[in-house]
Amino acid sequence: MNATAAASLYEYVLAVHIMAVVVAFGVTFAYPIMFSVAARQDPRGLPLMHRVEYTIERFLINPGLLVVLAAGIFLASDGHHWSQFFVQWGLGAVIVIGALVGSVMIPTAKRAEQVSERDIAAAGEGELEMSGEYQALVRRLSAVGTLLSVLVLVTILLMATGA
Repeated sequence: MNATAAASLYEYVLAVHIMAVVVAFGVTFAYPIMFSVAARQDPRGLPLMHRVEYTIERFLINPGLLVVLAAGIFLASDGHHWSQFFVQWGLGAVIVIGALVGSVMIPTAKRAEQVSERDIAAAGEGELEMSGEYQALVRRLSAVGTLLSVLVLVTILLMATGA
């Protein structure tokens, strides 16, 4: 019987790199469904949804992005891949994602939470209609969130194919 060799450090770090991507960004693909259900079922719960959104971004996506970056740096260095396009793309993607999460997604979700609370309070027990300001914030979150999701998927494709 032939014993198989143990996995190399490179393979373990690659697994950590992939797991960090799944953990950090997996939930973001469910955001549109979660918000759609919340808006239809109980729009008065939207402030909580936005709080959950920016809390996930602060405590799951941002740290996950750091793990992705650190593992990626190890993989590029250990495998001597720095000159390959997919590494340059990945590094750029990390920078763009981190910048957009920090400068657009988190502050916009916090503002959406505040505006939705204001709109709910203004409606009292009556029919709730979200303001134009709230709708504009949600459009911004949706547009940038979609861009980030596409960026994550394209990056995965480039990494997996070694393009």
